[in-house]
Amino acid sequence: MGHLPLFSILSRALRRPSPLTAILPRLLVLVLALACSGGARAQTPESERASLRLRYGLSSRQGEQVDVGPGLTYSGLTPNDVALSLMGWAGTYLGGQVELQREAFELRDASSRVTGGSLVRGSLGPRGRLFLGPVRLELGAGYGFAQLPLFGGFTYAPVLQRGVRHAALVSARVLVALPAKLQLEARGELPLTLSAHAADGLKASSSGYVVGAALLYPVVSRDGWTGRLLLDVQQAHDTLELEDSGLRSEQRMRRIGLGFEVALGGYSRTSRTVEGPRQAFVALSVMDAETGAPLPGAHVRVPSLKTPGTNEELVADAQGQLRVLLPEGSQSAQASVEGYEDAMAVATVGGDTESAPVQLRLRKKAPATGSLKVKVVQGKSGSPVPDVQVASGTAQLRTDKAGEVLLEGLAPGPVAVAMSAPGFRATEEAAVVVAGQTSELVVVLSQERKGELATLVGQVRSARSGKALVATVSIPQAKVRTRTDKSGAFTARVRGGTYRITLSAAGHRTQTKTVTVREGEQAILNVDLFPRGR
Repeated sequence: MGHLPLFSILSRALRRPSPLTAILPRLLVLVLALACSGGARAQTPESERASLRLRYGLSSRQGEQVDVGPGLTYSGLTPNDVALSLMGWAGTYLGGQVELQREAFELRDASSRVTGGSLVRGSLGPRGRLFLGPVRLELGAGYGFAQLPLFGGFTYAPVLQRGVRHAALVSARVLVALPAKLQLEARGELPLTLSAHAADGLKASSSGYVVGAALLYPVVSRDGWTGRLLLDVQQAHDTLELEDSGLRSEQRMRRIGLGFEVALGGYSRTSRTVEGPRQAFVALSVMDAETGAPLPGAHVRVPSLKTPGTNEELVADAQGQLRVLLPEGSQSAQASVEGYEDAMAVATVGGDTESAPVQLRLRKKAPATGSLKVKVVQGKSGSPVPDVQVASGTAQLRTDKAGEVLLEGLAPGPVAVAMSAPGFRATEEAAVVVAGQTSELVVVLSQERKGELATLVGQVRSARSGKALVATVSIPQAKVRTRTDKSGAFTARVRGGTYRITLSAAGHRTQTKTVTVREGEQAILNVDLFPRGR
């Protein structure tokens, strides 16, 4: 392959030191210092079921290609370095990994691009892992594919050709937990060449290695998955030598980039086995004790996992159900719903993932009631009247020597209270009962007056016009006959008893009413008479 003076010009232009070359060793020293100082105080790395990692960054490349003629050297900083890694685990210890990486490549003369393209690396194979306190160790083996930089001879400028290496890979990764939820990752990869060849099919031999480190920090944590940001650095060293022509290509490449990793199904081994008891999910159902109907929106208090020794309050869904994570052992749950009495149940949480469901049955509260204290006294003296029968609804009690009685269990609102006693006129009073309180009612009884006439008073009007009528009022049993005055009013005095009263007026129909009065009482009788039809 021929070379031109342009090669030496490119070599001198691209040989300037890269800022990444100086930063990379310092980052590695900082990461290692953090691991040494804080690893003993950190938790065990998570044991996820699967993880997906995407990284984007820059690469700094230094290399040379030596032939029988003058050598080609190249260096430079190239963006668009992308890597994708997928890892899955069938259990705690065995799994597999697939990784694909794209490396951008450019050969420049000062600000002019001479040639470029992209190179691809890929690997797949089984992996095993082992947990050693705050350290997780992974070992892997499998197949690796890599495209390596190789330049073909053109008359005026070099052209990027791709050498290909097929290799058996041996890899290792160490994950160390640091304080503040940080994790340090160190990894290495060694290819054992199976075959290599140039773009034109010429056989070649190849060797190399890859080492790297990353610092990971969780930024998102949800049920079943965790998202982590990572700062990743890597160094690769590769050689490719054609067997027939003696051409030898060698490169050293340093990468730095930011990435994001999603881990599925992870849980902290330290939190399960070291920091606290095992946990399990428990399904809780809140329902009416009488009907079995669900009680949506019920407030349920259960032991808190975040703050041991305290409770947290959760809300049941539309079916009165919720699923909570509780520590192993006997754990109590208390439910409350407006209008119901609080209920408590004990859940036996075992070491399994799901424990037996628990039902919280709530009973409706009894309606709120109030009390009424009734005091009965005489009209003139105001002295208490004992042995008076006091009735309200279905309750019937008698006053004590102080003339008092307490009616309990009354519904809130207005109530009617009737009092009766020998020698006294029966009476009825109204009172208002307040829930949770004792209201008071004082009743004055009047003594009966034997032989005193009762009084009948009333008014007679026309049902059509509403005007007062001059009418005749006749009470045959009492031998009373009287007439109303101009205002239609009348008054009659009779003894106690039941009477048929006839009322008649000119041009109107006669009406008969039945009235019962007691001695000494007054009864009111207002009557509207209908006109006679023509």
